[in-house]
Amino acid sequence: MSQLPPSVSVSAPSPGAVLQLLKPVTWFPPMWALACGVVSAGASMQGRWHLLIFGIALAGPLVCGTSQAVNDWFDRHVDAINEPDRPIPSGRVPGRWGLWIAIVWTVLSLAVATVLGPWGFAAAVVAMILAWLYSAPPVRLKQNGWWGNSAVAACYEGLPWFTGAVIMTGALPDARIIVIAVLYSVGAHGIMTVNDFKAIEGDRRMGVDSLPVQLGSDMAALLACWIMALPQIVVVALLLHWGATGYALAVALLVIAQLIVMRRWVDRPRELGPWYNLTGINFYVIGMMVSAVALAGLQ
Repeated sequence: MSQLPPSVSVSAPSPGAVLQLLKPVTWFPPMWALACGVVSAGASMQGRWHLLIFGIALAGPLVCGTSQAVNDWFDRHVDAINEPDRPIPSGRVPGRWGLWIAIVWTVLSLAVATVLGPWGFAAAVVAMILAWLYSAPPVRLKQNGWWGNSAVAACYEGLPWFTGAVIMTGALPDARIIVIAVLYSVGAHGIMTVNDFKAIEGDRRMGVDSLPVQLGSDMAALLACWIMALPQIVVVALLLHWGATGYALAVALLVIAQLIVMRRWVDRPRELGPWYNLTGINFYVIGMMVSAVALAGLQ
């Protein structure tokens, strides 16, 4: 581990440094997916508001926060070279505090998950396992873009959606809800690839086989587009099959909007990554909620 700057004390980290380690900016996707799960169940919130609050806390600050702490701890040597201003390599989270925060947040996450019943707890256990396997040796799923992006996509989309539905039903959700959650989780694999382009050089140096490193920028960009688009096309077909025609049309229009911005993004995937996140990804997440509302009407 890199030496701490002489001016940095090895005392406990400040609350601000801990919060930065947990990265609140990353909490929105799983919280949104959980909200989609809640809506898709189509059940009354009466008597379940406390479960919703626990579910939101679990999806964002706890499970997602844990994954960020775990990742930063096991990447501390790399970050000392590439991003020395991060909380751990900068010394603002000194010593082994990063590891202890990750462990405590894991235990706290599982404790909160017990409130959500057996299915909610099971989803949290799977999410915690994936969070640690993603970053921790010897597995380090993040070393391969296929496995690493799949783990993140599941934790950000499929598992929170499932958990949100469980909060409302108190049991295994309707099969249609599970199918749609899985489809959007598969599509999120492409979203993770979009974010890999900004670190191609660093990934090559550190031996991380992201899809842009494995396949090259052009092929990886095209593949990401297909992975994002095809599951949504299946969602449209399923909504039509289930009789939710208006919602299917709305999702189809959102997919078309994504295809339009994809055509521009694939030309310069690294430079236009932030732009695509503000355009195409927004269309994607709006489609998630439209699909959730459609499912609610089918319950």
